Amino acid sequence: MIGYKLFKQRRDGSLGPLFINKRQRLQVGVAYPYEDHPTKGYAHRPGWHICERPEAPHLGTKGRVWAKVEFDPLARHTRPAHQGGVWWLGSTMTILEVLS
Repeated sequence: MIGYKLFKQRRDGSLGPLFINKRQRLQVGVAYPYEDHPTKGYAHRPGWHICERPEAPHLGTKGRVWAKVEFDPLARHTRPAHQGGVWWLGSTMTILEVLS
């Protein structure tokens, strides 16, 4: 499936997750299996968190970029519109292109 994910963009241009396992460095074109990292203060939802559209109004975009990703779906979560609507959890994810 195709979806969109918001990433932290570091000063060196590398990408990383926003909150869970945020030290991880991700590259375009590499297939990444999800890793389970329970994190205090966050709901335990193992898998890559991916949006259907590049929209997550509750998250700021300073220092962050949207990317188009391909993923293998695990589960679908319906969230409020102010949280981006539908989220998917993916078992694997490949960053196809950075959009912004």
